[in-house]
Amino acid sequence: MKIGDIQIQVVQADIGRLRVDAIVHPWHKGRIKADCVIHAEMSRCSGNPCWDQDIVRHAAADALRRAQELKIKSLAFSPLGCDAGQFPLIGSAKIMIQEIMKASRDPQISLKKVVFCLPDRETCEVFEKTVSAYVRHLQEDLGPGPYVTVDIIIELSQGIILVERSNPPYGWALPGGFLDRAESLEQAAIRETKEETNLNLVNLRQFHTYSQPGRDPRFHTVSTVFIAEGQGEPRAGDDAKNLKIVRYEDLPELDYAFDHKMIIKEYLIERNFY
Repeated sequence: MKIGDIQIQVVQADIGRLRVDAIVHPWHKGRIKADCVIHAEMSRCSGNPCWDQDIVRHAAADALRRAQELKIKSLAFSPLGCDAGQFPLIGSAKIMIQEIMKASRDPQISLKKVVFCLPDRETCEVFEKTVSAYVRHLQEDLGPGPYVTVDIIIELSQGIILVERSNPPYGWALPGGFLDRAESLEQAAIRETKEETNLNLVNLRQFHTYSQPGRDPRFHTVSTVFIAEGQGEPRAGDDAKNLKIVRYEDLPELDYAFDHKMIIKEYLIERNFY
């Protein structure tokens, strides 16, 4: 599989025995067959590796930046954060693919091959399946971007609905998602609400559109936010890990994915809840 001009491979191997220009590893020691080691940046808690999604993303982006500075053509990664057992394998795969896709858009990029090294057959198969499906989704389903998305503030008498994301970036967020082909923004809002919360919408209206390039750490998304009343029994769908109703007075205290904290703050101000 390829991302732009970069060939992507997933192999079961010892990263130190690969013949590549460089390997990326936070604490690799000993002899290697590669020309150099790029030590991925990380934080430490009480002397132990301590990874979260922001550190995984920063480490991947920093490694790719340093590889470009060194004019590296072939680069091998271990799944960042997974050696320490602190970060989900699938989450690491998706974040690293997102960062490779960003790097591939540089017209001066030297990188031609990225190899992901997994320690055993089982994790190798899971990782390869995840990477293959995700690369295909990003390139064939979504295209080059920027991406059009919707988010929905669903009002209930007790508060509004938030969903816990099952994919990176992790955290609590407004229900929403990507616009499908031949679909209006309103249709997307209704569909995403049903898929993620099992609710129907009443009195759907647009709130604001948010388009800052850095609002989504994965890639550039332009999101139109809707407000509506929800009808039915709230239930988390396949795209959501969890769901909860949050009282209006409690909304400012939560941590959110994307720029949803700012969106909710602006909503509360406009509705005189803040």
